[in-house]
Amino acid sequence: MRVRELSRPSEGGAPLRDPDPADRRLMTKRAAWLAGLHVLIPGSAQALAGSRRLGRFALGLWLLGWAALLVALVLWFLLPQVLLTLPTNALGLTVVQLLLAAWAIGWLLLTLDTLRLLRLARLAPTGRGVLAGALALALVVGVGGAGWGAWAAGVARSTVGHVFASGRYAAPADGRYNIMLLGGDAGPGRSGLRPDSISVVSLNALTGDMVTFGLPRDTNRIPFADGSPMKKLYPDGYGTGGRCNVDVCQLNSVYTEAQLKEQKLYPDAVKDHSSAGIEATREAVEGALGIPIQYYVLIDMESFDDLIDAMGGVTVTVPDRLPVGGHIVNGKLTGVKVWIEKGRRHLDGNKALWFARSRYGTAGGDYDRMARQRQLEEAMLHQMNPLTLLTRFDRIAKAGSNAVATDLPQGLLGTIGGAAVKARTQKADNIEFVKPDYDPAQPDWTRIHRVVQEALR
Repeated sequence: MRVRELSRPSEGGAPLRDPDPADRRLMTKRAAWLAGLHVLIPGSAQALAGSRRLGRFALGLWLLGWAALLVALVLWFLLPQVLLTLPTNALGLTVVQLLLAAWAIGWLLLTLDTLRLLRLARLAPTGRGVLAGALALALVVGVGGAGWGAWAAGVARSTVGHVFASGRYAAPADGRYNIMLLGGDAGPGRSGLRPDSISVVSLNALTGDMVTFGLPRDTNRIPFADGSPMKKLYPDGYGTGGRCNVDVCQLNSVYTEAQLKEQKLYPDAVKDHSSAGIEATREAVEGALGIPIQYYVLIDMESFDDLIDAMGGVTVTVPDRLPVGGHIVNGKLTGVKVWIEKGRRHLDGNKALWFARSRYGTAGGDYDRMARQRQLEEAMLHQMNPLTLLTRFDRIAKAGSNAVATDLPQGLLGTIGGAAVKARTQKADNIEFVKPDYDPAQPDWTRIHRVVQEALR
């Protein structure tokens, strides 16, 4: 039935606003129009057949929402940094939560009012059931979806507040943010945590141009940055001549030594959402690469498996058969009861952890392990899809807050996130200072500094 038929005057007036209640056929078609309009354009049913003031108010909000969505779409392509600022800080997430709660209440009231306007008792029996069921479904979807969104915003706010710092803004260096990424692993038989995976992501704050530098954990003779208190202890470089204050003198031992024995050198570290080990490692990496490091992100591998389990596992291509656990006795690998077989495999958290951690089973040793860790990181990013987030959001947020430590401030997440969004559309450079091109035991720091600067240009 055409809308103009419903707008023709009847004995009591226009059918949409003042229909003939005795005409069941007309009442059913009228109800179908009102229900459809309510779902497609909230407030239109009230404007046509109910309170015009309420209808105009709801229509105004609906149009405002579409305008905001259009602006958000434009910002996503032009300035994602601005758009991402709202959902990446506690205040913005509170606003999102309140808006979603208000939407849920408004949709509930409009749907119940539309149900009243349909006058179900005057409809044909079949139409009565179909329309009532359709509005009930719309009510559940609208209120349920908004309610879930408000709940997720609350969980995200708690996670953001727990993981990210509230201050310590650092300016970009030559337009770039350099972020140190550490994969920490306490491991059996170790005294304290050691970062086994050490890399730096250099991200252009405006264009999203990204370069990643990887440093092997067994790098030796590491020069600390100027001004580092550790440089006074090791002016010729950490590990030079076998000098250090722990059992192994290499890059990842800097964290352990500072954390266990040199806390006094970094009295403000905890206040700055960091630690002595993190700060000493930051200064070592700054000296090694010749660039300032504004922020760090540390992933605790012991909690990393919980994050993967929260995702429902991760699928990777295993290049070589890898042992879960085990140790070397007289040159032979022993104590292995479980293996990760070669090929395409869906791994739970524990096996994914050993996929990234295992030092045995491949000829490349630590360098193969570094490659597998990058492979696992990329697989997780690609498999973190909207459906996974929707169904497992609370578990992922909880596991992530336990697995990640960082000094990134909340107010900068939008800028970093926006640049990262732009980076996904560009080819990123990945430079690993490993053999055969570089010798971690005898690194040429002048050459490495030159390569870094050329890559950033």
